[in-house]
Amino acid sequence: MPISISMIALSSQLVVTVADRVPTFDIVRNCKLDIAATAGLTVDQSLKSCVNDETRARQQLGSQWSKFSPSSKSSCISQESIGGTPSYVSLQTCLQMDVWVKTR
Repeated sequence: MPISISMIALSSQLVVTVADRVPTFDIVRNCKLDIAATAGLTVDQSLKSCVNDETRARQQLGSQWSKFSPSSKSSCISQESIGGTPSYVSLQTCLQMDVWVKTR
């Protein structure tokens, strides 16, 4: 039993630590993986647009990060880990939706 309690305590510390700052995603890799779903733009336009959107979302998250609750950050970061192509735009949307839901 003592090991289980120790593991829970350690795990909870890791979640809080991870949620203390904006996570790092490989923007270019993730954008390249998403290009296949983009219609009507050339590959270069799609990649450039995706990278710009992700970079802008990352910058906005950096300035707003402290405003989001630790539970929202942990939950949204966990959701972004599913599927292998995390997105700052999607993370930002998740966090904003969580704020919206809590204020309603």
